[in-house]
Amino acid sequence: MSTPSGPGPDPIAGERRYLINLAYRLLGSLAEAEDAVQETYTRWYAMSRQQREAVASPGAWLTTVAGRICLDVLGSARARRERYVGAWIPEPLPDRTEWSGERPGGRGRSADPADQITLDESVTMAFLVLLESMTPAERVAFILHDVFRYPFADVAEIVGRTPAACRQLASSGRRRLRAAGTPAARAAPPAGQAALVRHFKQAWEAKDIEALVALLDPGATMTADGGGLVGAALRPVEGAGRIAQYLVHIADRAPGLTLLARTVNGRPGLVAQRAGVPVTVAALDTADGRITRIWAVRNPEKLRAWTASGQI
Repeated sequence: MSTPSGPGPDPIAGERRYLINLAYRLLGSLAEAEDAVQETYTRWYAMSRQQREAVASPGAWLTTVAGRICLDVLGSARARRERYVGAWIPEPLPDRTEWSGERPGGRGRSADPADQITLDESVTMAFLVLLESMTPAERVAFILHDVFRYPFADVAEIVGRTPAACRQLASSGRRRLRAAGTPAARAAPPAGQAALVRHFKQAWEAKDIEALVALLDPGATMTADGGGLVGAALRPVEGAGRIAQYLVHIADRAPGLTLLARTVNGRPGLVAQRAGVPVTVAALDTADGRITRIWAVRNPEKLRAWTASGQI
């Protein structure tokens, strides 16, 4: 198997973008993805020069090791998330065109892992949340084959099972997605979702419960992730009316909160700031012109990519 090499004189260092992309999709956490890739490089450079030179495809070696590390992390993560305070939501990602050094007056962040992620349908929050329903082996097999297009023979080398078993794992993962409804098939086009999010932002700022209810699907669900570090609803808030009332309650209790329309995991979303510092990043899923899901990440440990480059 092979991976595309990035620019630069060191082809091994050039694999970093690819590995971060793979690890984030496998783990749903930018911090864990960065750690997994760092560990991968540590193992590479721990080998002697002769051992490294004997590797026919360094990119394939790095991918295999990173995949195995991620598989191990996923196994331990399931146990950790059972002890997590409240709901666990994947770590949200900003769009590099809004948050990188291209921003006037801003500082560059070219080394930030968030800038290494290619934003597409496989990193939307709706998709990542559905991936959480898979077993670790299903997720690794599905992502490697269906997203990164690895043949099952190569997937088997990473997962440690036969190609036939890996085919079954990916098929099982696919069935889970179909049962929940593939997010990409349900979601509105980005332009349409952007307008919907903009109207939602305006209604929230106006504390207009009737307008909020009209923009929400009657069966909408809002899930918050505070990780026990900040205040957040421990259980999902269900129903358009209850969500609208909850949002207005938040606005009443948090004067000075500023809402900004931003790209979250490649789709239009919202960022709430206090004194210029992001305190909540909300990803949204939509269908038929209404908001069906809201994932509000408040855990400050998951907002590093949004705060590292300073204020907007």
